[in-house]
Formats: sequence, C-alpha cells, structure tokens
Amino acid sequence: MNSINKELRTAIEKAESIIIFSHVNPDGDTLGSNLSLSEVLEQNFNKKVDSVYIGKLPSVYTYLPKYDRLKSVEDIDKKKIYDVAIAVDVASKDRLISGVEIYDSAKLKVNIDHHKTNIGYGDININEPDSACVGMVLYKIFKDWGIEINCDIAKYLYTSLMTDTGNFRYENTTPEVFKMASELVEKGVSPCEEYRLCYESKPQNMLEFQLHILNNARFYNDGKIAVTKILREDMKKYNASEDFSEGIVEVLRTSKDVEVAAILKENNEGNTKVSLRSKNIDITPIVKIFNGGGHTFAAGCTINKPINIAYDKLLECIQSEIK
Repeated sequence: MNSINKELRTAIEKAESIIIFSHVNPDGDTLGSNLSLSEVLEQNFNKKVDSVYIGKLPSVYTYLPKYDRLKSVEDIDKKKIYDVAIAVDVASKDRLISGVEIYDSAKLKVNIDHHKTNIGYGDININEPDSACVGMVLYKIFKDWGIEINCDIAKYLYTSLMTDTGNFRYENTTPEVFKMASELVEKGVSPCEEYRLCYESKPQNMLEFQLHILNNARFYNDGKIAVTKILREDMKKYNASEDFSEGIVEVLRTSKDVEVAAILKENNEGNTKVSLRSKNIDITPIVKIFNGGGHTFAAGCTINKPINIAYDKLLECIQSEIK
C-alpha cells in the first residue's frame, strides 16, 4: 500500500469524528468525491461522517444516491472539534469560506485534490494534477485500500469523472480516464442515463437565463477573446440559482477563433467572481494576479472590484497573454 494512503487509512481508522468538505458553489467533481468518500468510510470503516457543502447546492445533482445526506456548513456546530477534516477538490483554503474555521480546528487536516496551484495546506496532502478529477484520485486510493466499489460509489465517481472531463471532451481525457469509466460501467453505471440526468434535465428558466447571458457576450482581438458577464439583476429576473451559470463559459470557448473565454459574475459583496477557459493558453498566470487558481486551461478567481472595473482589468490581463 502507498505510504501516504496507508497514513490516511490509519488516521481514519483511529478517528471518532470525520467531516468532509466540498468547495463553495459545488460542482460534480467535488460532490461526487465527497459522497463517494463518505460512502466508503461508512460502509467499510463503520464511521459516521458529516458531508458538507458551502454555498448553494445545485439541484442538477439530485439524481445522485443519498444526495440528501449533504449538509450545509451553516448547519454544522462551529465549536465541534473533529478528529479528521478532509477537503476534496478544494484548490485553496479560501474556497472553504465559512467552513475554514471548522477545518482548521480539526486534529488532523487532509487535502485531496488535483489542481496544480494547490500549495498543500493540509497535514496530509494528496494532490495529483495529472488526474482528470478528484474522483480519479479517490478511485486509486480506494483500489489501494482494497475497497470493493459498489454501484452507488461507482455512480458518484462517474459523475466526478464525467463532469470534470466535459463528458470526455476536454484535454484531460486520457486512456486512464476511459479505463476508469469502463470499470465503473462494469459496476452498474449507465452512461446514457448519467448524461441525461446531468445534462438534459435543465428547467426552462435556466435555458432562458443562459441564452440571455450568451447573447450579451462580447468578442475581442479578432474573436480570440470572448467575455460575458452576469449581473445581480439577471439572476433576479430569471430567478436563477448559483448553478445556472454552469457551462456558459465552455459554450463561449466553442467558437472557432476563441482562445480564451471568460465569464464574470457580480457578487452581493461588491466583488466579482471569474471563470476562465482556454484552448491552448495557460491561464493560471492570469488568475494568480487575483490570487486565484485552477488548471492550465480551466481556472478561476475573485476580483475585489465592482464588475465593470473587474471586467476591464481582466480583459487587459487576458490581452497581455494573447500573442
């Protein structure tokens, strides 16, 4: 058994209280990873686990087994000291927002991730930037532990894999990805059903909202840069939840000439959340300017400025990277 996996297993076996964190505004990878790890710890180690999300839980993932076991961080006792706190798919501690206090107070802090910008903020750090998703990192850990993957765990891991590879379309789709997907299908996952439930179950107002935001996109540098923004009034007009913006920036990237696509979202705090995607350009230097992080071709940050100022600053930074 890998030494760090053995260290993690020993810590889990000794722990009486465990909490697992997903990052703020959770996506399919962080939720699938959280639920799969929770299931393994309960079924194979007889542990009671608190599975925690931060922000608003996307309704699109209600198809996942035991989805309702996920708890808001606001419902967790802030004074409780956990034996082990595990962050999954959390590139930096600031993505734990109000949960960072609980994480930091734990006797042992674990960081399981796949972002190259992760600085290793845990006592135990397992970070594999070459893995397509954290679900893949966990899958290798489970196999190293000799865990039998049941159908529910397979569904969690498949959602993690499917969403972080853009349904097997992104540059992180490797032979290892297809091998893992094949093994999960053998455990009972239906690729057709998983895709339909995840990508073809949008409410009408979500489609209307996305069309509006895409229609407002602007192109720069001979179409090499595509940028759009989401105002608070847009969210209110379409009764949009946080997950309604998911996938918009990827659509912008599909334009033939676009090298970098960006979406800026106006937050209630007066700052601006940014998501960036590119085809061939490393965008991590751009988000690092604003203390963000992520992957080479998919990254994000928060700019502590109103959206119109943030828009101009971000565009300037992107243009400096476009040759």
